[in-house]
Amino acid sequence: MDAMHRTGIFTICRLVRIPTFSPLREPCPSCVAPYGYHNLMPLSTDANLFSQEVQRANVSGNLDAPEGGFDAIMQAIVCREQIGWREKARRLLLFSTDAGFHYAGDGKLGGVITPNDGECHLDHNGRYTHSTAQDYPSISQINLKVKQNAINVIFAVTAEELSVYEKLSRLVEGSSAAKLSNDSSNIVSLVREQYNKISSSVEMKDNRTDNVIDVKYYSRCRNTSSQLQQTNRCEGLKVGDVVTFEAHITLLQCPSDPRDWHQVLQIYPVGINESLTVDIEMLCSCDCEQPTDPEYRERADECSQSGTYKCGVCECDGNYHGQRCECSATDSLLEPGMVDACRMSNSSDECSGRGQCVCGVCVCERRPNPEEVIEGRYCECDNFSCDRPGGLLCSGPDHGRCVCGQCECRDGWTGPACDCRASNESCIPPEGGELCSGHGTCECGTCRCTVTEDGRYTGRYCEKCPTCSGRCNEFKHCVQCQQYQTGPLANAEDCASNCTLFVPVPVKKVTIDEERNDNKCTFYDDDDCRFEFSYNDSDQDKVVVTAQEERECPPKVFMLGIALAVIAAVVLIGMAVLLLWKVLTSIHDRREFARFEKERMMAKWDTGENPIYKQATTTFKNPTYAGK
Repeated sequence: MDAMHRTGIFTICRLVRIPTFSPLREPCPSCVAPYGYHNLMPLSTDANLFSQEVQRANVSGNLDAPEGGFDAIMQAIVCREQIGWREKARRLLLFSTDAGFHYAGDGKLGGVITPNDGECHLDHNGRYTHSTAQDYPSISQINLKVKQNAINVIFAVTAEELSVYEKLSRLVEGSSAAKLSNDSSNIVSLVREQYNKISSSVEMKDNRTDNVIDVKYYSRCRNTSSQLQQTNRCEGLKVGDVVTFEAHITLLQCPSDPRDWHQVLQIYPVGINESLTVDIEMLCSCDCEQPTDPEYRERADECSQSGTYKCGVCECDGNYHGQRCECSATDSLLEPGMVDACRMSNSSDECSGRGQCVCGVCVCERRPNPEEVIEGRYCECDNFSCDRPGGLLCSGPDHGRCVCGQCECRDGWTGPACDCRASNESCIPPEGGELCSGHGTCECGTCRCTVTEDGRYTGRYCEKCPTCSGRCNEFKHCVQCQQYQTGPLANAEDCASNCTLFVPVPVKKVTIDEERNDNKCTFYDDDDCRFEFSYNDSDQDKVVVTAQEERECPPKVFMLGIALAVIAAVVLIGMAVLLLWKVLTSIHDRREFARFEKERMMAKWDTGENPIYKQATTTFKNPTYAGK
């Protein structure tokens, strides 16, 4: 690491505060107790020491998602000696995290109500000592310290927190946010990319805070031969490039408080500890208003001894008015005709209803806001009743000012509310041509497209007409005959004699470029085939046509095959049904026959004998007979 570059390292967590739980003091076996901010290494050119400190950095844990990053950023900015910031150097602060941040007000949950004082509070070991003594800084405090110390902050955060820190970077001057991979492997390329963005651009800003002074910046940036452009930022700069800015400072109005007639304006480049101091002395008064002027006289005769004569006019005392202070506000009786002198017409109200007629002169009412004034002979004018687009009187002080109820526009603006640009350049297409492409009118710097017989025109310059047929029908038959040899001009002689304006360029797929005013056409021919082509007739001398190489035709249907297939299917289905019926009936008959045979075999028939039948012979046995 060369002597021109110095690096340092600090770590952050969040100190244990009520109502966090006591287990947070030992969040994990190998973790140290949480702490607020620890500056491990001041800025140094020793790269080896930096690497060692990174490896030795203690690991801790946090109970809730947000961290005390704002405490760390504040201390890293304001502790200039402890950190080792050099006066004439570009200062880069890399803040890497995977969590959100606490800001002003969150400390009240832990009983810390003292606001952050924006001062350095590091002990001799580089530890932040006021984590539990004062609240977190606010975003505005961080932004203020960043501007005062010319720091460029890079928020390197994980994807989950990127959207939050992108919004934060828009509120902190000179800061940016970038996505950090989960394993931090892209940290070097991230820093290099962000540093290149910062070092290759310059942006001028100033410290004006009110609408009294207007500052506009102009520069040619790198193109020294071009005209001055109104811009406060130049990009794409390289080492050795010289960029010149011109600042046009305009006094819009004199402050009501004379103490504000002298102001100091600081003009500075963002992120660089250099500035241009402009001492502004506003000439809001004249020498003749001072008592030292020879014509300055108090209680002068020219003012009826009721006022001071200065600069050729009378400044009346409190209870007097009039050109020569001849009228007293305490007079209760008015001369005849004095009330009529306070009316613009016989039918109008006295002093337009916004003042009192005293001594024939209207004394207009005073508004609560001292910047709002009612004036005029009949109190008919004011500087606050003009139109307010977006809540800004006459669209803002840059556009115009309210004079007697009407907006008086500044150069470059017009309209009842000074909200329209006076130039019609914004209604002319970039490639030139007619105003609003000849299909509309330019109103307030915007094209109002018209509806014609061809169709409705749209687009920023009324250059588009989705409903217009254009020249599609004109080119249709020529595209058919030249590209597909079809259509009414399919004959080669007819095609050659009628189509001489263009030869279509075949492409696989037709695409259009709206910026070049291409037009796309789609048709179906007599064969029910679809084809597309595009044309561009911006050049009046020629027409460029691109056509689809092949038409998209529906596949041909073999009707005889379909008919034979249907007949065969019907026959096969019929045969299958008959065969199925035959099989089912055969099975049923077999089952019935088998059951019949079984019943027949199991039947037992009785031998039937006639009960009245007697045989012809009868046999008797002698029971006492013992012979053989």
